[in-house]
This record gives sequence, C-alpha cells and structure tokens, in this order.
Amino acid sequence: MSPRRRVVAALAASVATAVARGGLDWQPPGGAATWTRTNHRGEPVSLLEGPAVAAGLLAGALVGAGGARATTATAVAVAGAGAFGLVDDLREDTTTRTKGLRGHLGALAHGRLTTGALKVLGIGASALVAAAVAPPAGGRAGHPVARAADTLASAALVAGSANLFNLLDLRPGRALKAASLAAAPLVGTAGGGAACAVLGAASTAIEADLAETDMLGDSGANALGAALGTAVVLGAPRPARLAVLGVVVGLTLVSERVSFTRVIERTPVLREVDAWGRRPAAPRTGADAAT
Repeated sequence: MSPRRRVVAALAASVATAVARGGLDWQPPGGAATWTRTNHRGEPVSLLEGPAVAAGLLAGALVGAGGARATTATAVAVAGAGAFGLVDDLREDTTTRTKGLRGHLGALAHGRLTTGALKVLGIGASALVAAAVAPPAGGRAGHPVARAADTLASAALVAGSANLFNLLDLRPGRALKAASLAAAPLVGTAGGGAACAVLGAASTAIEADLAETDMLGDSGANALGAALGTAVVLGAPRPARLAVLGVVVGLTLVSERVSFTRVIERTPVLREVDAWGRRPAAPRTGADAAT
C-alpha cells in the first residue's frame, strides 16, 4: 500500500468522523436525551461520538484498506463491533447492571440474554467472518485444520481487541490515546489502511472526548478495538498475531479482578500520559480529603 493511500485513509476517517458527528448533533436519532449519559464527574456527556467514530473508521477502511478481501474484513469487523456496541449503549438494562465478560456470560448460562451478552455474541460472529475473509500476512497454513485454527485465533484477536478497548474507555481520552499508540507501529504493514483509519478518526474525536462533552461508549470503543485487531490480522505474521492475542486475553482476564484505572493512577508514566489534555481532577474536600 502506497504512503499516499495511507494518508488518504486517515483523512477520509477524520473528515467522515467530523461530518457524522455534526450531522448527529444537528438531529440526534430519538432526541438528545437518548444519547446523554453521566460521566465519572457526574456531568452529562454525549454518546454521539461513538457512532461518528465508527462511521469514520468505515470510511477510512473503504478508502485505504487495500484489496477487496482486506476491505471487506475491516468493514465487517468495524460495522459489527460498532452496531452491537450501540445496542448495548442504548438498550442496556440499567436495573441489573450486569458487568464484565464473566457476568454477561454467566447470565447467558442461566438463560438471560443481556445486551452485553448479545454484544459478545454479535462481535464474535462478525469477527469470525472478518477473520475468514481476511488474507493474513504471510498467508494461511495449507492444512485445513491449521487454516481453521488460524482463522479462530484471528477472530479471537479481533473480538478480544474490541472488548479490551471498551474496558479502557473509563476516562476521557484514554481509549483514543491507547488506540493511537497501538495503531502507529502498524501503519507500515499490510494493515496500514485500518491503522491509519484509527489515527484519523481518533485525531478528530480526541478534542471533544478530552473536553468531556463526548464519550466513545461501547459503539466507538468496540469499533476502534475491532479496527486495530483487524489491522494486526492483516499486517502481522502468525507468531506476532498469537503474541498479541496472548496479551489481549491476559489483560482481559486481569480486568475481571484488577481496576485498570487504579493501576494507571499508581504508575507515574501511565498516569501522566493518561492525564494529558484532560481537565484536572476535582479536589477532594471534607471527609473525602481525610481518607
């Protein structure tokens, strides 16, 4: 893929994100209240950033993914993650507030289909289709069993990445910064089109996200993670894909017991990067300051 095409992919993603966000703000489907949530400060924040970012990622992928199979794989992964994430954003049962992958799968095992479980199943299915369509770097192993195993591993990587970036979307700018850092080394690979789409969409969304007027929500965070996972599938050799999958699975399992926010706050370098561009935390007063 030529450098020019990568630049075009980033620009297309950036412009499409801005246009989609402006259009949604002008006439939000269902009204503005449908998309308003309360952030970690207790202030109102809009979920409209999520579908706008997903639209930007799709535009960037369609322009710059390169090749019919790579384009289809990226589009399917991003569209599936964004759509099922949006269902969870807008239709989540707030009376039960089932949390975590274990919680949603546990509810499903007891016959209760939460929107979170539906999202897991839907993103998993779209990731499997994307992995089956994608032409991974270096080609697939010739034996049918090895080829099937490779497809399943790639699908797990795409779905796991979508879930992991949703876990990061707990503070303004965090998921967008992490996505940009992860996308940068992939720009020069066969997955560079998807990586550039991530960089373009993130560059447009980051200002409102850091200002705490917008948030990615499940729709945007899942779509970002799926795009990055697909970029790895398209651009990395098998050993690297398996290594990334191991990291994604490991972090997901750790997240069930450990708070990423607490780890970041206790690690100076991570804390500084995480806080860059964000409003300072509100000072604690009274009983809170004494603890």
